[in-house]
Amino acid sequence: PLIEVDDLEEFSVRPAPQGVTVKCRITRDKKGMDRGMYPTYYLHLEREHGKKVFLLAGRKRKKSKTSNYLISIDPTDLSRGGESFIGKLRSNLMGTKFTVYDNGVNPVKTTSTLESSVLRQELAAVCYETNVLGFKGPRKMSVIIPGMNMDHERVSIRPRNEHETLLARWQNKNTESVIELHNKTPVWNDDTQSYVLNFHGRVTQASVKNFQIIHDNDPDYIVMQFGRVAEDVFTMDYNYPMCALQAFAIALSSFDSKLACE
Repeated sequence: PLIEVDDLEEFSVRPAPQGVTVKCRITRDKKGMDRGMYPTYYLHLEREHGKKVFLLAGRKRKKSKTSNYLISIDPTDLSRGGESFIGKLRSNLMGTKFTVYDNGVNPVKTTSTLESSVLRQELAAVCYETNVLGFKGPRKMSVIIPGMNMDHERVSIRPRNEHETLLARWQNKNTESVIELHNKTPVWNDDTQSYVLNFHGRVTQASVKNFQIIHDNDPDYIVMQFGRVAEDVFTMDYNYPMCALQAFAIALSSFDSKLACE
């Protein structure tokens, strides 16, 4: 089935259709890095015959205490105040926990009279656990996303304070209306002397950054997978209930995670 992308803003937050894997590609552009700029990441939807449709662009902001990525629906406008700003990814100081926001307002910067519908939504949180085996083995990831209601729409999570955030809910085991996902544990392969996952041909280069995200109840259903196919090219596929913005931001966190030591 052809996936229609008529309105980028609407498409990027819409969950994947049930039963359809949305296949995408991320390219990393290192131009400008010699001038101290961070690379820009572009997300494209893959089409038949090598065609592709632009979806999102992301870049790390300079002068930010913690890692902070802006995500935009315009590849030429990666500014915070721009019309095209659609979401952001922010890490904690350690670079081990990340939160994905939409383009709503930060509750700290508002007065209590503000309509709650203007407050920013948290779309995902990612937590990387340090590796017990030193830095060589695969990393453990936990991904927390809002749950779905009976109409298959995402539950809106708009925290007003630290206690209501996705990470806080997950840490306090208050997982009502959220979904907890994990990366699939790779299997050690004696022939290649490495940890491997089966990406069914979508990933061609071994990398500790390759991952598949699953729910513990159904480890064969891949909610999202990400992996390397060339030096600066990666495939990113996602399924229901994830949307493009969630998956892209989770992929960006994996580029950034301090634990991602090669």
